Amino acid sequence: MSPTMMRQFWAFIDATRSTIPLALDDRSLVQWLLRQVRSEQSLDRHQQDILGDYICQRLAMIRDMAQESQFAYHA
Repeated sequence: MSPTMMRQFWAFIDATRSTIPLALDDRSLVQWLLRQVRSEQSLDRHQQDILGDYICQRLAMIRDMAQESQFAYHA
């Protein structure tokens, strides 16, 4: 994964973490995140595969960030 793609992905997570649907199962959440990123930037199939693997490896951290943000938003 290129450093640019990684920065763009984490900027996206930071900007949207209060709206990430935490009720989704892991597979559905990965697909949801990929769709959201693809709606903002063009990714070829190889980039989608790399990003999907990257998201899977960091899904627990993404969920924690989103949960923390949503908790703070509702507090």
